[in-house]
Amino acid sequence: MDRGRAGGRFLVVAVLTTAWGGAVPFCAGQAAPAAPVTASTHKPAAPADRGYTYSHQQVDRVPWSIYVVKMSRGRPGLEIDTLMGHGTAFGMATVSEMVELMPKTAGKAVAAINGDFFNESRRYPGDPDGLQIVRGELVSAPHRTRVCCWIDAQGNPHRTNVLSLFHVVWPGGTRTQIGLNEERGYSEAVLYTAAAGPSTRTYGGRELTLVAQTNSGWLPLRIGQSHQAVVKSINDSGNSPIPRQSMVLSIGPHLLQQIPRLAPGAVIGIATLTSPNLAGARMGIGGGPTLVAAGKPWRAGGYFQMRHPRSAFGWNKDYFFLVEVDGRQPGAAGMTFAELSNYMISLGCEEAINLDGGGSTTLWVDGRVVNSPSEGMERPSVNGIVVVQRPTQ
Repeated sequence: MDRGRAGGRFLVVAVLTTAWGGAVPFCAGQAAPAAPVTASTHKPAAPADRGYTYSHQQVDRVPWSIYVVKMSRGRPGLEIDTLMGHGTAFGMATVSEMVELMPKTAGKAVAAINGDFFNESRRYPGDPDGLQIVRGELVSAPHRTRVCCWIDAQGNPHRTNVLSLFHVVWPGGTRTQIGLNEERGYSEAVLYTAAAGPSTRTYGGRELTLVAQTNSGWLPLRIGQSHQAVVKSINDSGNSPIPRQSMVLSIGPHLLQQIPRLAPGAVIGIATLTSPNLAGARMGIGGGPTLVAAGKPWRAGGYFQMRHPRSAFGWNKDYFFLVEVDGRQPGAAGMTFAELSNYMISLGCEEAINLDGGGSTTLWVDGRVVNSPSEGMERPSVNGIVVVQRPTQ
């Protein structure tokens, strides 16, 4: 039995060993499961020799209904990537729809789970709340107060808060902080790529359509890089089109007096630097809070002790885990963050983060949604994490 502090009081956490070799945590004051977690009537959707397995466990007394995809990190051809709402652009879509919209060149999806929280903006539906990198392309900036995870160029996963140092360097050397593919305020500057959609959807200010100074392959946009860009055209009306091989820098009207007046042909610098340095990252997604850090559980009190449907992503040196917990329905109470944290540790996770939950909570495996979404059907969300099978030589 382990003791942890939560909400100003001691929280007693007991652990039951399960028939499948894990451990299921439950909190004092809550109904404990009468029997260990056992496999439900759902049969595994994938044999272990394919490099990933799917299982469904049920704890009747709580009750919990838990779905797990376990992927081998050493399996050739299997990779973790992210999904976008409209395939290659922002948008709201269900996990099933995102899988269908994934470019065929990206490989074959074998499992997927909903991803980050999102900004409910009418002008920018599908804008993730935090970082997103898809197939190496940077499409959304990190949120300074939210945790994110990413996979580096060597295939190693990481989890921490990331600070955006994105900026533009004007002629003369002055710098201005910039956002990426998000709603632009009157005193802000935001860089837009084709991932944001066909146009900037802005009002007023000044917009610079940018092209590469050299044929250096500056697009798709990558994190941790610096580029020289040439101003191709200038628009003072807003809502500029975003050509596929160009970017648009939108400057809010209150910021214009602080930057130099440019003409077509001017050269500026664009940097997508971060702290820590994510250069070379091929996958990234936001979420939060952290559930497991260096094998240690996360704890919090208050609202965070309420049970809801949950989605999570975790890993250790051998495996990645996509975990979904149903809730808000008979036979599925959902989990608190503390319960989910302990459950991820029971699977063997050394690192794990929470993803968007509630009605967004969805797990898709081998062509179908395997869980029971709390609203009776899939709810659209902005992105997801996907297990991709690529051809091996």
